[in-house]
Amino acid sequence: MSPLDVSLLPHGVKARIVDGINGLTVHLLEAGCDGADRPLALLLHGFPELAYSWRKIMVPLADAGFHVVAPDLRGYGRTTGWSDAYDQNLKPFSMLGMVEDFQALLGALGRAKVDLLVGHDFGSPVAAWCALTQPKMVRSLVMMSAPFAGAPMAGTNERETVDAALAALPRPRKHYHWYYATRAANGDMLHAPQGLSAFLRAYFHHKSADWPENAPFRLKDWSAGELAKLPTYYVMDRAQTMAETVAPHMPSAVDIARCAWMSESEMAVYAREYERTGFQGGLNMYRTRFEQTLIAEHAAFAGRTIDVPSLFISGAKDWGTYQAPGSLERMRDVVCTKMAGVHLVDDAGHWVMQERPEAVIGHLVRFGRRQTGAA
Repeated sequence: MSPLDVSLLPHGVKARIVDGINGLTVHLLEAGCDGADRPLALLLHGFPELAYSWRKIMVPLADAGFHVVAPDLRGYGRTTGWSDAYDQNLKPFSMLGMVEDFQALLGALGRAKVDLLVGHDFGSPVAAWCALTQPKMVRSLVMMSAPFAGAPMAGTNERETVDAALAALPRPRKHYHWYYATRAANGDMLHAPQGLSAFLRAYFHHKSADWPENAPFRLKDWSAGELAKLPTYYVMDRAQTMAETVAPHMPSAVDIARCAWMSESEMAVYAREYERTGFQGGLNMYRTRFEQTLIAEHAAFAGRTIDVPSLFISGAKDWGTYQAPGSLERMRDVVCTKMAGVHLVDDAGHWVMQERPEAVIGHLVRFGRRQTGAA
C-alpha cells in the first residue's frame, strides 16, 4: 500500500509507511519532523475517520514546536496487517491491543514516550487507556469528544441492561453500539442505498454543528427514557440501519457547497478510502466492548486513575460529551487526577478539529507548551 498522495495534504504534511508495528504496516501523516529534539504530539483519530482528519491542525502544531504524527489506526485507511473478517479474534482491536500498537509505534519512531497524546472520538479512550496502563509512556493527555470514565468494573455492562428497555419503548429504539456490533452493519454502510459518499456526507453533517437540532444537554441516567432523548445517530430507531438513519438529514447541494469545513474534494478522500477498506476494521473496535473475556481483562484496571496532566475538548454542539451519562463528571472529578480543564468549543459539533480547527489549535498549543516547554 502506498502513502496518501501528498497533493491531498496541506503543505508541510508528509505521508509515509512504517513496517513492523505489532504485526502492522502503519500509514502515518507527519509534520515538523525536521528536528529530533522536538516534543512528540501523537494524534489518534476516531470512527469513521482517518489520520487525514487531523490535516487542519498538524502544521500549526508543528509551527508551535512539535513533531506531529497522525497514524491510520488498526482497522483503518492505509494501515495494513489487520483482518477485516467478522469472525476472528478481536483482542488486537481491544483497548489493550491498541496500547500495544502504540508502544510499538513509539519504538519505531525512536521515542520512549509521547509528550502530547491526543485522541478524538474512539481515539479518545484509546489515548486514555495508554495513559491509564502505561503512564511512563505518556507525558500529557488530551481527550476529545468522548469523555473517559475509567476502566469498566467486572460484571454486567450498563449498556446491556438497557437494551430490552429501549426495545420496549412506544417508539422502539436501539443503541448504536449494538448495531455496530452486528454482522450486517459493515455492508449496510458500505453498500448504502444512497451511495457511500452520500452516506458519509449525511453522517458527518448529522453529527456536526451544521445540523440545527444538535443542542446537547446532560442526561439524568442510563434509563431508556433518558437515552431516547439522544439523536438517532446514537439511539437509533429499532428497525433502521445507520444508512437509513442519516438519509433524511442529507444536506442540500447548497449547504454542501457552503460547508467550509468539509469540501467535496475532502469528502472524496474518505469515500475512496472506505470504499477500499470497508468499515469492519473500525467496527471491530466497538465489538470488543461486548466480548466477556476482553471486558474481564480491562476490568483488571478498574479503579486506576490517570495521573498525567489531562485536558478535554469537545464541540459545544457535540452530543458525544453527554452520550454516556455521568462520564464527563467522573472523568473530570475522579479518573483524571490532574485535569487541567474542560473546553467546549462554540459553533462546533462532533468533528471539532475539522469544524473549528483554530480553537482546537489554541487549546492544544497552550496546554502542550505548559506540559512540554515546546517553543
